[in-house]
Amino acid sequence: MTRLLLSFATLLLLAACAGAGGTLQPAGRVQVFDLQLETSLDWARIKGARQELWTVDGTPLNQLNIVSRVKPGEHVFQGSKATKRRPDGPWFRPGMRPDEIRDLVADGLALSGWSAVQAQGLRPADFGGVPGLRFELSLANGRGLRYRGQAAAAERDGRLTLLVWLAPEEHYYPRDAEAVSRTLDRLRFLP
Repeated sequence: MTRLLLSFATLLLLAACAGAGGTLQPAGRVQVFDLQLETSLDWARIKGARQELWTVDGTPLNQLNIVSRVKPGEHVFQGSKATKRRPDGPWFRPGMRPDEIRDLVADGLALSGWSAVQAQGLRPADFGGVPGLRFELSLANGRGLRYRGQAAAAERDGRLTLLVWLAPEEHYYPRDAEAVSRTLDRLRFLP
């Protein structure tokens, strides 16, 4: 009975996403901005101009944020820009070191309302000839629910592209972590 209710709730969520400008993204190869992703999961996909939000079960249960072409001086999640009154913050700068990008993402998440944000496992990655980085996250939402996540980032043509996947650590993270990791590992930039 629980499985039936969960399936029904998932269908309602997908219908709501589709009604709000979202679409169903079936498993397979897909182009997102200047990226090619290959996923083994079906997602609800909410599109934006330079940012997309993907979810399998609803954003509180899992979310993949795809942020494309963050400009110099722009918030890592495209929320705002650096100003003279606010020179410090999670603003992207071309040429940042991998550890600086990792810290930029962690700071951006903390300023977005997440707590106890920790990033670990920083390592280089190659996204079809474009050098980048991968790392894992652990954090909590405003109610204290523990999440884990994975991130991939790369600077290309002086702009940052970022993918951050988050899910509660008790069920949803272990269920989908391997599939999401493969998707991030297979990420490729298109010419």
